[in-house]
Amino acid sequence: MPTTGFLIRHVQWPLMEALKGNRIRPYMKELQATEHLSAEALNVQQREKLVKLLDHAIQNVPAYTAFAPDWSKMREMPERFLQRIPVLTKAHFRQNVDQYMSQGLQTKSLLANRTGGSTGEPTHFYLDRPTVERYEAARWLGLSWYGIRIGDPCVMIWGSPLELNAQQARRYRWKERWLKNRLMISAYELDERHLEANLRLIRDFQPAYLYGYTSALHALATMMLRRGLTLGIPLKAVVSTAESLHEHQRQTIAQAFDAPVVNEYGARDGGIIAYQCKAGSMHAFSGNCYLEVVDPITHIPVYKGHPGALLVTDLHNTVMPRLRYQLGDVVALSDSACSCNLPFPLLASIDGREDDMFLSLNGRYVHGHYFNHIVRNMDSFRTFQIVQHEPERLSLRLVKEPERFLPADEAKLLAGIRTALGQVSIQVSYVETIPPASSGKIRYAIREFPLTSALPLE
Repeated sequence: MPTTGFLIRHVQWPLMEALKGNRIRPYMKELQATEHLSAEALNVQQREKLVKLLDHAIQNVPAYTAFAPDWSKMREMPERFLQRIPVLTKAHFRQNVDQYMSQGLQTKSLLANRTGGSTGEPTHFYLDRPTVERYEAARWLGLSWYGIRIGDPCVMIWGSPLELNAQQARRYRWKERWLKNRLMISAYELDERHLEANLRLIRDFQPAYLYGYTSALHALATMMLRRGLTLGIPLKAVVSTAESLHEHQRQTIAQAFDAPVVNEYGARDGGIIAYQCKAGSMHAFSGNCYLEVVDPITHIPVYKGHPGALLVTDLHNTVMPRLRYQLGDVVALSDSACSCNLPFPLLASIDGREDDMFLSLNGRYVHGHYFNHIVRNMDSFRTFQIVQHEPERLSLRLVKEPERFLPADEAKLLAGIRTALGQVSIQVSYVETIPPASSGKIRYAIREFPLTSALPLE
């Protein structure tokens, strides 16, 4: 809505900056200023930030203080010194989380967060508000390349929080609508019989752009093309996030919505790492993070253009620094330059998380993240994998958290699955581990049959 967007830009955000010290817009201006630098100047800035972060980590973070003698000798070569730091896996971080907290901080003043568990196990960590605001600044910079402004109306095809009661859910929707100018359509309840109603909601809201899970956007676009329906309003972009965006998905989404499809790449525990420009390249925000790509086994750096395990060093997270953090994705860096002339380094390829859409017995599409929302709030399970072999038949593999396991949690999980999918058959098995896919991530939601409903539309 034009009025809501205007109020957000000119009233709400200035008040947030004055009263709460919000610095998303100043951080965004910092990033915008780097758009006009040379690649060499951008590298100098990144190196200065890396030195500052390493100074802090060596002095204040127990996991890194033992490296002080090496750092004193190699401070002029921060990139080479960083390679002496062992790769930080999520498993090691979870087992030694206290060692990565900067000394002297009170957790009550920090922002607690956790990953969704797409690499197999949820990871708990802390951030401070400036770090989160820098993530948001990167997102808004990427969106600005498509003429999208802070406060512009957005329809999100996203997961609704499952743990909220009715009053909390109403408050959540109110905040999304009036404080963020966003309309939410649940990716957990996509149903072709409600397609026209959902399209009317979108048309009435008049969004500048759509934002959502890749597979959910693709499922919605597929339904539209199958029914010969169009949105009928102009969009500045459709932003795909949280999963790998394959070319066939991009083409389907672009055709259905008649808009450019933009790939956003990030993670809860890595921030907004890269955004796609209008020329089609994925630009990494090197002012916010230092990226390495290494062989997954030897951890030796690979040549640009060759895929390997991505290591992320967040240049602004001084609360809980994670140097050379293995995010769980396989990517390739590029040494090419982009025709858009942005100086940010390029990612040649990304093999990230792939969530699957499931089909319920009543013909509704349910995003695979729904099941993760249930499990991540249970301490009984370290990780899980759910496979839909046929609409009525599933397998569920669970890895117990031995000291925290509660039998009642299994019943609660099965009930949640059947609430979404109907009275399906679920074969449960407990296993020691679940092997990852080639990308290094565990696919926790897998569908083994074509996503087409054989049920008649009512």
